[in-house]
Amino acid sequence: MNTTTEQQIMAHNESNWDLFWTFLKIGSTAFGGFMALISVVQNYLVDRKKLLTESEILDGISLATILPGPVAVNVVAYSGYRINGIPGAVVCATAVILPSFILILLLSHLYFTWGELPVVSNIFKGFIPAVAAIIVAATLNLGKKTLKGKAEYAIAIMALLFLTIIGGFYSTIGIIIASGLAGLLFFKNSSDTGIETARIVPDKKQAFPKSILAFFALPLAAMALPLINTGSVISAKLFITFAGMSVLLFGGGFVFIPMIQEIVVDSYAWVTNKEFIDGIALGQITPGPILISATFIGYKMAGILGATAATIGIFLPPAMLMLLCTHFLDKLKQSVSINAALTGIRCGVIGMIAAASIVVLQSAEQNWISAVIFLAALVSLVKFKLEVVWIIPISGLIGFLLY
Repeated sequence: MNTTTEQQIMAHNESNWDLFWTFLKIGSTAFGGFMALISVVQNYLVDRKKLLTESEILDGISLATILPGPVAVNVVAYSGYRINGIPGAVVCATAVILPSFILILLLSHLYFTWGELPVVSNIFKGFIPAVAAIIVAATLNLGKKTLKGKAEYAIAIMALLFLTIIGGFYSTIGIIIASGLAGLLFFKNSSDTGIETARIVPDKKQAFPKSILAFFALPLAAMALPLINTGSVISAKLFITFAGMSVLLFGGGFVFIPMIQEIVVDSYAWVTNKEFIDGIALGQITPGPILISATFIGYKMAGILGATAATIGIFLPPAMLMLLCTHFLDKLKQSVSINAALTGIRCGVIGMIAAASIVVLQSAEQNWISAVIFLAALVSLVKFKLEVVWIIPISGLIGFLLY
């Protein structure tokens, strides 16, 4: 990492309040799935605020991809930890989930009080091409600084083609492994692997073992809270159930849906099959991760307390595992071989992000309106550096007016 970049990053001493506000805005506007959320995080933290480097955010995406749990929330926790240690991780993850949590609580109340909710589909027709533009912009920004030669481009393009043509969770894991091996082959003897020295957060990061023990105590406290209120033991069961499932989640929220369905519909009968499908649909129209649908299930079973227990259960254990692995990743990065493998993986991740933009574009309405929204959003992001927080709402309004 060059001295200028390092000084530029270290000059930003972001407070936890500033982080909370930043990620609250991100969590309120990041419609379109986990890659859209990650792209918004990249736009804010790397391009605009210079709090993280391209390599750091790519390391987080790479690590989150091969660990269990919701990828986007894990990347957010990782980012907060990189900036302000354990407190930063807690603040960022909480803030990014909070808007969706509040919205899904409101929608759940309306749903179980009044029945089915009409979906404003025209607004979301405007969201989709804008989300694709955000992902493309993130790909361009990351690729510009990471893909420096033919080998880097080759790895990224192969990852793009493989994920686009074959797809699926096992393809993702295969790309990560193959990209790492390619990195060992091409970059082990290179003097410039593109790896920056890990930045250690003063005090907070040095005290990791003590902090992580305190962090692991949080789920225990969350599990005990429902028991304080007599008659709400079901909340403890909700927490334990969702926490247990969360550490078995590999491949993102959509891969996880069948497992949730088998347990909450078939085994426990907490919701009917129709309610479960409606809950997933409501989760998708919120700006946060799809697994926020756990809040819907918890709300039906035990109101706000049950919703809180289910939400903590589904997000907290994977985030803790992510932070633990991040700590050891810093130590492993002293190895030349690990650095070379990470260089290859970063190139593969850029290809995977590009593939995500294609998937999103394919799901958009194939007409001139989508094309205009996509191009306008892309130009606004790349050329005029417009904040992402404005892109999604404006695109939704355009979709509402034109469709």
